Amino acid sequence: MTPLLLTDIERAVRSSWSAETCTPAHRPHWTEDNPARDQCGVTAMVVNDLLGGELIRGEVHVGGERVDYHWWNRLGMGIEMDLTREQFGPEETVTAGIVIPRPPFSEWRRLQQEYELLRDRVLEKLERQQATPSPGASRRSA
Repeated sequence: MTPLLLTDIERAVRSSWSAETCTPAHRPHWTEDNPARDQCGVTAMVVNDLLGGELIRGEVHVGGERVDYHWWNRLGMGIEMDLTREQFGPEETVTAGIVIPRPPFSEWRRLQQEYELLRDRVLEKLERQQATPSPGASRRSA
């Protein structure tokens, strides 16, 4: 079994995004040119499933006004992991975030289908990768 690296998780997440995993309101505007757009909430939840840590939410501002929220992860030792930061244009600013407790799954209705689809895709890719020995497997486990 090949051990997983953070880069493996990142690759699995990024290659699993699609219009079907983004926020429904943005779905008609989703493109492969900016695949991270409106994927932050579901991505942060999947990363939280895999690595634990805290969910962080900041505000997205344009022209000084809040237009949306942005989600990312804080892992142990205060390390922040934001796989969707590049979705924003130069006119969009993300504020410092605050820790948001993860709601119980039974209460989490918004984006549930999108989250489940992304989670299932990511887990499938990671399981396939762990089952496939790579040429650098002996080097990676050192």
